[in-house]
Amino acid sequence: MAGNLRYMIPEVPPSNNKYIGRMNRWEYQEEKKRWAALVQFLCSPKPEKPIPKAKVTLTYFFPTRVRRDPDNYSGKMILDGLVRSGILLDDSFSCIELVLLGGYDKENPRTEITVEVKE
Repeated sequence: MAGNLRYMIPEVPPSNNKYIGRMNRWEYQEEKKRWAALVQFLCSPKPEKPIPKAKVTLTYFFPTRVRRDPDNYSGKMILDGLVRSGILLDDSFSCIELVLLGGYDKENPRTEITVEVKE
């Protein structure tokens, strides 16, 4: 399979700061499951077989211009969802190159996902 796959999730995942160092493990697990389900439901078409090597670009369009750090939006929930739904073979460094971008869209906050197949 060659080319790019483009997907859109109509929201932005929570910042890692919401969960790191806090005692809300179950809330985190529930949110992670919810994001895996969102990715599985909204990311279509899926490849016939999981992609073994890819460049994954996550572009977050936030509803406000508040300063945000890219490391707090690492893509963990999204990447896990892409693997679970059979789009990516794995989300390790040997399988993906990850690019994080941020933008602003007050009217339409969202996460855009681009998966570029690497040969």
